[in-house]
Amino acid sequence: EGKDTQKNQIAALKAEVQTAKWAQSWWMPRHKQKLAELKSRKGNVDLLFIGDSITHGFEGGGKETWQKYYAKRNAFNIGYSGDRTEQVIWRLQNGEVEGISPKLAVIMIGTNNTGHRKEKPEHTAAGIQKIIEELQTRLTKTKILLLAIFPRDEKPSGAYRQINDGVNRIIREFANDEKGVYFLDIGNKFLDEQGNLPKEIMPDRLHPNKKGYEI
Repeated sequence: EGKDTQKNQIAALKAEVQTAKWAQSWWMPRHKQKLAELKSRKGNVDLLFIGDSITHGFEGGGKETWQKYYAKRNAFNIGYSGDRTEQVIWRLQNGEVEGISPKLAVIMIGTNNTGHRKEKPEHTAAGIQKIIEELQTRLTKTKILLLAIFPRDEKPSGAYRQINDGVNRIIREFANDEKGVYFLDIGNKFLDEQGNLPKEIMPDRLHPNKKGYEI
């Protein structure tokens, strides 16, 4: 019982819509637009991308990379800027994967749990685990590729980088070949030899630019 009470106190697990003021004008319209797009596709989605602004950005700075590698794979992007785990849980519970059975779902989420409230890694990880469970319930034939949260902050000692590293240490254990869940950490591809995150790849030390998306 103690564990259940604790779970009820973890914000990362509570399905909720995005409440940030700056997202009010577009967040719900985007959700409705994605539901409409799903309907028009009549179930034709083979590759699903789930995440926050870094995934959303495939419609912006990462557009060329998307067109080159993913569009032809019947890919569908449900990344939303600013989302934390709880918004993804809400979206999965409210129709964003209805009527599809992709071959693969790619997830990267959690850096906003870190950035918005410096959440404990185990809480963010619990939210990510819940997302995997939601997908497994709804998309029974879909394999899941869980990406490590990308590095942020310039230096390895940065507070946000440290928290994200902590999340990644936990979620790598969610990989389970038998259940079709795989973990991939490509974070080092963005870093220099000292482990620093160059501005040429992520100008704000968080969001990839065109070069970052190519990587």
